[in-house]
Amino acid sequence: MPELRKDPITGRWIIVATERAKRPKDYAAEKPVKQGGNCPFCPGNEASTPTEVMAFRGEGKAANSSGWRVRVIPNKFPALRIEGDLARRGEGMFDIMNGIGAHEVIIETPDHEKSLADLSPGEVEEVLAAYRGRSLDLRKDERLRYILIFRNHGRSAGASLEHPHSQLIATPVVPKRVQEEIHGAKQYYEYRERCVFCDMIKEEGLFGKRVILENDSFVAIAPFASRFPFETWLLPKRHDGDFGAISDGEIKACASALREILRRMKQLLTDPPYNFIIHTAPLQNHVEGEMHWHLEIMPRLTQVAGFEWGSGFYINPTPPEEAADYLRKA
Repeated sequence: MPELRKDPITGRWIIVATERAKRPKDYAAEKPVKQGGNCPFCPGNEASTPTEVMAFRGEGKAANSSGWRVRVIPNKFPALRIEGDLARRGEGMFDIMNGIGAHEVIIETPDHEKSLADLSPGEVEEVLAAYRGRSLDLRKDERLRYILIFRNHGRSAGASLEHPHSQLIATPVVPKRVQEEIHGAKQYYEYRERCVFCDMIKEEGLFGKRVILENDSFVAIAPFASRFPFETWLLPKRHDGDFGAISDGEIKACASALREILRRMKQLLTDPPYNFIIHTAPLQNHVEGEMHWHLEIMPRLTQVAGFEWGSGFYINPTPPEEAADYLRKA
């Protein structure tokens, strides 16, 4: 019998299609096609990219030269631009403003052939430290309201270049999906005077079936109302709405857990395309009690089609309890 499950944060309903239940081997793996040509993100091609805004490199190595371990650059074809004014205005009943923001690329390693799952724990720590560093720097710009950090792995997940990289887009408005999450978390907090994410961590710890792994600072779960097969959330155990407040020790623990999850997915699902995003509090009108930053990993194993777009429902053919069990054993 299929199940309808309600997300306790957003109120969104999803369908767990138990009668269509799929195992990891039932998902066709995307076969990567090498792009060839000269990669602008590889060492020695620094002149092919915009001037870097941050880098971790060996002592004495000049900026915008090789010798870096992690490098952050403005996107050459940005969705939003940092220069200019917002110039908010109306056109009749419609609202419009200039496309002000920031769009940056975090090049995670000089090694073109590696993925984030292949990096050492220390290398993943530096990637997360770059996320934090850019988040703390960009929030000084009062025009910006939100910073979204995300990663696309695989062509069908939106990766246009195969060299391992993440992206950051800072926007002058809070994205609608984030607003929905904050609204749901706020309603829960006002009713129970507790954080819904903290309660989720506690509940999943007691239930156990959807916990994939945990360490002293983080827990990874297959959420109760998973939208996608093998969807995984990585949550800090310490309550904080702001990713930028992550400590060095938490970066170490987060890197260890994230790397392990990605390695298990790569092994179990034959290196699937995926997206991950970091949801955090807005930069202005900061929310602390109700918001709890977290990282969502979404393998792209099924297609979103007409029913999903038309209804807002998602159909998940792998129950999260089974997905968690597979990932625990991977």
